[in-house]
Amino acid sequence: MKGLKNFFREIKRYPTAIFGLIVVLTLIVSAVLVIVTIPYDEAITTWRGGEQVWGKNPRTVPPVWYNWFRDEKMVESMDLKEGDEGVTVEETVTEGGTHIKTTTFSFDYHFDSFPQDLVLYFTSTYEAKKPFVSIKMITPDQREIKIGNFAVGATHTFPFLQDTGLKKRLRGVVPNIGLFIDPEGDAQVPVKGTYQIIVEAITFEPESTSEAEFVMHGQVYGWAGTDHLRRDLTLPLLWGIPIALAFGLLAALGTSVLTMIIAAIGTWYGGIVDGIIQRITEINLVLPFLSILIMVGTFYSRSIWVILGVTIALSIFTGGIKSYRAIFLQVKESTYIEAARAYGAKDGRIIFQYLIPRIIPLLLPGLVSSVPAFVFLEASLAVLGIGDPVLPTWGKTINEAYTNAALYRGWYYWIIEPIVLLMITGLGFAMLGFALDRIFNPRLRGI
Repeated sequence: MKGLKNFFREIKRYPTAIFGLIVVLTLIVSAVLVIVTIPYDEAITTWRGGEQVWGKNPRTVPPVWYNWFRDEKMVESMDLKEGDEGVTVEETVTEGGTHIKTTTFSFDYHFDSFPQDLVLYFTSTYEAKKPFVSIKMITPDQREIKIGNFAVGATHTFPFLQDTGLKKRLRGVVPNIGLFIDPEGDAQVPVKGTYQIIVEAITFEPESTSEAEFVMHGQVYGWAGTDHLRRDLTLPLLWGIPIALAFGLLAALGTSVLTMIIAAIGTWYGGIVDGIIQRITEINLVLPFLSILIMVGTFYSRSIWVILGVTIALSIFTGGIKSYRAIFLQVKESTYIEAARAYGAKDGRIIFQYLIPRIIPLLLPGLVSSVPAFVFLEASLAVLGIGDPVLPTWGKTINEAYTNAALYRGWYYWIIEPIVLLMITGLGFAMLGFALDRIFNPRLRGI
């Protein structure tokens, strides 16, 4: 407990360490919350759901915070259904037994542009005779625009933009524009105010039902925007946190610990054991690390666990072996090691209870500082198309943005968002690692 208090007392001396610790703790807490809130199976199923899951989202639109930096506000997407605020339902029954259900979708339109499309989704139940719906719009200036009349099946989708009859009634103007402009005005600017979409559904059977849902595909959506498949980019940005941390921490921990143990064993036994370890290290140092990973991902498996295992295997016998060996050679000659030998301590006890614990403080800064390198490695492989094909990760998001020419089409958010998260992660671990290096290495405290 006293040692922990001393550690935090030292941490307070370095503002960079405090910032890095806050970032790291925030990432860890966020990763736990993401895993609990969006379980793995649910996240994978949702991400790979395609149009069936994401069909009600607009395609490739930036996040809503784009409007914070614009004078002319872009249209925000909305999805209104029964029970939501702004949706009212009235039901009446005629003397002949016909059931009339009137659903009114009210929404405030304060934007300076026009939506991509407006869509009504119908879900009905019936035995023989389909429900019949009548749709109209009431504008802020109290104009009534007839949208359409038609029968609906069990499921029915009515996109306003594809209705040629509606376009004719709007004097040839496409519906996503014609419904929002003043027909008497010269400029095609939207009329701002409260709009109403009124859907009157008539059912002809006692047990028949009909429900409507109104979706407006805007020019901005959510806090992260959408991609070319209409998927909300919030999911890969959030799930990228636990994936990046798991890969980075496991790789850094596995590499650092195994490197230290192997170096300690080689130093203690010396002779042929140390010679073999040194020769393996020298061979591994000249191997093309990234090229081997690309070959494994191309010809064997792109699973993140396979890539993680290969990464650890290739990162054990590196320059760290020789650095640790130099330290262990000094520790090996210490008097307490001679004392342990004198009372008959076994080799394993000396290695794991006397040699290794002595340099664990030197291990921690290097371990923390190496996490960003492995996080960037996983993202780099995904950008090159060698990432796990199933997981929604930051690197995969950048890869898909690049594949769909996001930079050339002005979809900068698609690439900037995961890059910013990568930079924050790397900066947090790096600043914490540098501060820990100063704390555990007295020679650096005055620098």
